[in-house]
Amino acid sequence: MTVSEALKMRKSTRAFLPKEVSPTLIEAILNDAKHAPSGVNMQPWHVCVLSGEKKRTLETKVIEAFEHGHTEVMDYAYYPSTWEEPYKSRRKETGLLMYSTLGISKEDKGRQKEQWKLNYRAFDAPVVLFFFIDARLEKGSYLDYGMFLQSIMLSAMEKGLATCPQAALAEFPSIVKHELDAPENMLLLCGMALGYEDTSALINSYRTPRISLEEFVTFYS
Repeated sequence: MTVSEALKMRKSTRAFLPKEVSPTLIEAILNDAKHAPSGVNMQPWHVCVLSGEKKRTLETKVIEAFEHGHTEVMDYAYYPSTWEEPYKSRRKETGLLMYSTLGISKEDKGRQKEQWKLNYRAFDAPVVLFFFIDARLEKGSYLDYGMFLQSIMLSAMEKGLATCPQAALAEFPSIVKHELDAPENMLLLCGMALGYEDTSALINSYRTPRISLEEFVTFYS
């Protein structure tokens, strides 16, 4: 698999097989990803890898909070407080594509809620990774972290695994931090589901479109 092929084939997988991922394989992926670049080699990543009973315990507590209507403020603002164009339309299109693939109407709030709740189970992937960053660091380190996350996803693809990066897994930071005994100076950035794709699952046939080069590139000479 070439880098170009991996970039085009990678997708957010939302249904996984009940097949364990070996710790050796996870370590190999993270050993690959640690070579991602970072400003002055700060390497601002801190990763917690959960599987088995620990994963089930944490996701149960998050889902209980969600079902009881509890909400928390994320450690940082991932999305804008007000949606403007063109991002508003892209966001809407993405949601409609996913729900239409599953046959969920916009009026069916019950099924929409159940589908959203799968986020907190990391879509039943056997492994979930939680990513933390030192609160003292600045925006440049967030750029570095994005390259680290992409490196994890590409390495996983090369090794036959699927991923789904998830901001939703950072929506209950106090629960996650308490369960993982995270240091007080750490911010919870996001999570990532990791496992083997269930290729028969309808949800995994859903792909988001990409805008053309002309829409985001300006050439000068």
